[in-house]
Amino acid sequence: MKLNLFLVLGVVISAAAVYGQGRCRDGYGTPGCPLKREVATRPITPVFAPTGWKTVALDHITFLVPDPQKEAAFYVALMGWKLRSDDGKQAVLDIGNWSSAVFKHAPDKQKATVEGFCFVIEPWNAAKVEAELRKRGLTPVAENDGKGFESFHVKDPNGFDLQISNRAQKSAGTAKLSAPLPFEATGWKTVWLDHFSYNAANYKETASFYTNLLGWKETYDEGSQNELMIGEIGDIIIRGGNPNNPAPAAPPRRERIDHISFGIIPWDTDGVKAALEKRGLRARIDTSTKDDIHVAAFKSYHTTTPNGFDLQISYVTHENRLALPNAVKPKP
Repeated sequence: MKLNLFLVLGVVISAAAVYGQGRCRDGYGTPGCPLKREVATRPITPVFAPTGWKTVALDHITFLVPDPQKEAAFYVALMGWKLRSDDGKQAVLDIGNWSSAVFKHAPDKQKATVEGFCFVIEPWNAAKVEAELRKRGLTPVAENDGKGFESFHVKDPNGFDLQISNRAQKSAGTAKLSAPLPFEATGWKTVWLDHFSYNAANYKETASFYTNLLGWKETYDEGSQNELMIGEIGDIIIRGGNPNNPAPAAPPRRERIDHISFGIIPWDTDGVKAALEKRGLRARIDTSTKDDIHVAAFKSYHTTTPNGFDLQISYVTHENRLALPNAVKPKP
């Protein structure tokens, strides 16, 4: 697939903006969002025709980390995840009964990074899926386990690894940790993928790629980001440069998933903060607005994992999944 050149908004982004709200939340024609609304939100030509596929599950998220065992023990104690396997080179954890995380040993990494993610789609026919991917200019690479699991890897517009599969790989998650728990378990359960925070070079192009390839649905185009609904699995905020911006291009920030937010139960606004601090973790408030967290429409805290990943913990579940986009949607 030949990707169009794009221009990137050259603006300074505050730490708060990186966490949750877009640059146009407080208005258009401002220093942070210089475009008029009609220009900032103008759609682009779709990158390709829709496949008609539906995303039905998140099989796994893959992290590259310097110390998989320490990272695994942290998530088990804090987020209630269960260890599925650990061969010394990678640890696989089950996230509730709905997904998993793979922590791969990467000694060259100073801190954890997200390498890729794998989604289950329907309908599945390996030959047809491969043909549709190639028709859209992608180069699928098969990965199968010989036991019924089939998948293809492709690169999205930012070179990020996207894996598409026929089914989720289930497990009881009963393996024994090789590293001790870093602190007393919280008793929390991870029940929802609140959002991936994806910094893309061109957010409109990346959003078009995923909506047309995997059937994700847009909430609204804010002018610097678009939050997409990943079926009944969760959401993703795709942020980045706006190709409608006529200003000279600035060097893009590194394309990456800079944090992931998970919804937990039970939620108690002060209790979650206290639990984090009791365990020696910093609890950084993120409401994505200027509201006090006790009355804000969106409630969450950021903390940092042992391998340096920005983990966000929120009160969002399937029932209130649009709490964040509704909280930060610019007024007409």
